[in-house]
Amino acid sequence: MTASTLNHTHSASTQSWLASANQPGADFPIQNLPFGVFRRAGSAEAFRGGVAIGDQIVDLGALSQTALLHGLALDGAKACAESALNAFMAQGPTAWRALRHALFDLLQSTAVPAAQQAVQGCLVPQSAAEHAVPTRIGDYTDFYTSIHHARNVGMIARPDAPLTPNFQWIPIAYHGRGSSVGVGSGKQVQKFLRPKGQSMAPGAAAPTYGPCARLDYELELAIWIGQGNAQGSTVPLSQAEDHIFGFGLLNDWSARDIQFWEMAPLGPFLGKNFCTTVSPWIVTNEAMAPYRLPFTRPAADPQPLPYLDDPRNQTSGTLSIELDVLIESKEMRDKGLAASRISHTNFKHQYWTVGQMVTQHTNGGCNLNPGDLFGSGTISGPVREEGGAIIELTQGGKVPITLASSGEQRAFLQDGDAVILRGWCEKEGFARIGFGESKGEVLPAA
Repeated sequence: MTASTLNHTHSASTQSWLASANQPGADFPIQNLPFGVFRRAGSAEAFRGGVAIGDQIVDLGALSQTALLHGLALDGAKACAESALNAFMAQGPTAWRALRHALFDLLQSTAVPAAQQAVQGCLVPQSAAEHAVPTRIGDYTDFYTSIHHARNVGMIARPDAPLTPNFQWIPIAYHGRGSSVGVGSGKQVQKFLRPKGQSMAPGAAAPTYGPCARLDYELELAIWIGQGNAQGSTVPLSQAEDHIFGFGLLNDWSARDIQFWEMAPLGPFLGKNFCTTVSPWIVTNEAMAPYRLPFTRPAADPQPLPYLDDPRNQTSGTLSIELDVLIESKEMRDKGLAASRISHTNFKHQYWTVGQMVTQHTNGGCNLNPGDLFGSGTISGPVREEGGAIIELTQGGKVPITLASSGEQRAFLQDGDAVILRGWCEKEGFARIGFGESKGEVLPAA
């Protein structure tokens, strides 16, 4: 059974005995069951693994102490009782599936009353929890896989040659850093200081140093690696999906003025390394099976080289994920106004698939490890309103956008602005599943 195979856990007709999981539009129905790391907010408890269901969290450490789980499912729950999910991720797809299916059976409405009662004793309200980054991130790699984003930003930075010659031939990426990755969602907002660095104004004779003046967000997908590979080996595309544990939301904040100055000849440094905000929940690769689409490339474009092409990738390599970006300004918070949605797009527009990213990353013999993180690269659609960064929406700051809730305008992000990313999947005949949200807030520079 592969990650793209449909099974009974995808049945839209199945409901949970937990009423909040059956609410229309809920992010966490029984068909989802995403994994994360949590503890009761404000407590001295150890962080441990949990699974979201409705408005509750199944404490997997507590569940592993009951008599409800057996075999691989029990082994998986015990691994999830640790402060990060790395050990569970290392167990591989068979173990991931065993625990997810066992949880599905315990949470569905037909579960025996004794099992329901035992699971209820392992529930913690999401409203009472705080989260940590789900894994110990050994390595973080940020990809660049949206052709629409590449062209939009390229027109600003390099009008004569907006698309680099290699973009249509390989999934481009750079190695980032895991030290400043943090969780932000709901009331638990990741706050960071506006970064400082060098920038070069157009026509200036020398760069200046100071706070970033062109701060931006980037709408990305977090791709969490499960099983790794040995150094020197390559993960073929036919097996790449089996190395992906799941997905979340990722905001890879960008200091555009600093970034554009330092990117020649190497990649971004201070313009990108100050903060990355991920959502707390990881939606498993298996839960995403109903929302896969064929991977296609326009006939006039270069077609992937053989090592980046495979029948499995062709038939189900693309993911359809609806994505929103919202801005919540300080004025909105002070006045009790709702955040304003500024763009909407879908991950299906990416030029390269997540499987191709895994294969490309390992093609030179690089060893991935359980818990490693990929950023998908900014997710933008074919029209300007689907831009995944404010630099696209405002055409490099020349055409400010209006925030509908308050009437404020933005060319780039201001101090006090919070950016909220939301994502979900829906398809006729299947349940809607959601990713929760990623939320971070800009504080004034030190």
